Amino acid sequence: MPAATPTTAAPAAPALRPVPSTLPADDTFDVIVIGAGIAGCAAAHALGNDGRRVLVIERDWREPDRIVGELLQPGGVHALELLGLRDCIDGIDGIDCHGYAVIKTNGEEVVLPYPADKQPNTGRSLHHGRLIMNLRRAAQNAQNVTCIEGTASELVTDPKTGVNTGVLISTKTSDKPVLASAPLTVVADGCFSKFRKQFISRDTVCKSHFVGFIIRDCPLPHMNHGHVVLAKPSPILLYQIGSHETRILVDVPGKLPSIGSGEMKAYMRDFVGPQLPPAVQPSFFEALETERFRSMPNSWLPPTRNTGEGVFLLGDIMNMRHPLTGGGMTVAFWDVVRLRDALRSVSDLSQTAVVRSRLGALHWQRKRLSSVINILANALYALFSAGDDPMLLQLQTACFAYFKLGGRCVSTPVGLLAGLIQEPMTLIGHFFAVAIYGTFLMWIQGPFYMFPVNFVRSFVVLFKACAVIFPLIGAELRP
Repeated sequence: MPAATPTTAAPAAPALRPVPSTLPADDTFDVIVIGAGIAGCAAAHALGNDGRRVLVIERDWREPDRIVGELLQPGGVHALELLGLRDCIDGIDGIDCHGYAVIKTNGEEVVLPYPADKQPNTGRSLHHGRLIMNLRRAAQNAQNVTCIEGTASELVTDPKTGVNTGVLISTKTSDKPVLASAPLTVVADGCFSKFRKQFISRDTVCKSHFVGFIIRDCPLPHMNHGHVVLAKPSPILLYQIGSHETRILVDVPGKLPSIGSGEMKAYMRDFVGPQLPPAVQPSFFEALETERFRSMPNSWLPPTRNTGEGVFLLGDIMNMRHPLTGGGMTVAFWDVVRLRDALRSVSDLSQTAVVRSRLGALHWQRKRLSSVINILANALYALFSAGDDPMLLQLQTACFAYFKLGGRCVSTPVGLLAGLIQEPMTLIGHFFAVAIYGTFLMWIQGPFYMFPVNFVRSFVVLFKACAVIFPLIGAELRP
């Protein structure tokens, strides 16, 4: 089967202009953004074009090489349109994504298209680094934005008021850190943030890692779709990110097998490969001999209310979910939309009380989308990584059978996953519909004399469903 046609054959985007490592003579800004990643670049572009003087601090402006952040849901595409950044996903050999295919190891499958009545209803899978460079160019070219190469070493706080007033920056051209001042600092330095502990007491939770590599010219069963293989002990993702490149992400719970000793390669060859669709296996085994393994922790960090004076936490520093559903970038872009809109009515960001009120309100405003993405990602992961747990396996079977019903049993859950339906109660309703449907399937299975046993087991399954969903809901409701 031929590879999917890329969405554009445009020439490579222009190179990023050299980024200085010295501050301009006037080192006072309205906003300082720490981190030129997904969230940081989008925020700098949005706030700069709104008339704010913005400084972006990034340690390394070269193209990053990561194995996550490669699928943008349709809801994220819509957020980019609102930010004027829609063209950043073009010209980088990205692939249109029209939905998902969920495949069991026995070959049974169900295709889950994005809802036809929502727009936009097409996502985009792509090389993460290429998207980052397009976003960085957009930020660099935005009005009022200054970029600097350096490391934000310390947040500077007024000792009398406790309000953050700027950032100390370590650069290659200065023997000592230089001070940049601003009434608002947006900290967007990612999942490995050095500043998180200053504001968030919760620890990130990591139960598994994604191990990924590139498969060349892989004949996926359903072109222009993400693929979820319900393997044991946990799911495998496959999606095309370029004309000839398909990303595979293998979820590995617990301790990672050693890559250096060859243990990881043996695990992939002997355990993962045989569970993949037959059409994928030849390309997979060929890639095992040539490609480099990369790993990333799959972290969970429930959102925390922003309490810092003069500081706003944005992106993975303050909220992460399992990347199974590819919703992280969608949440980040929508957070930038809401940040921009919240500050538009504030003429002077040094009005600390006003800014605190605007930013504080975002904690609940963002939950229409973020809680849906967070709960859905972690709940689906619990079901899809059931392992040998009989109750979770029953819920996994019920979820798959629910999707097979089609109609709203597909369009609404996929609309929630895609960031197109921002309704937390709708998500909870469908989750329990799956659980109840699972109890019905248990009642009708087996001979009639097993009904009393299955009836009792069905209540255990409902209890298990509650044990999965209620802690996730509680984490979202916590201030």
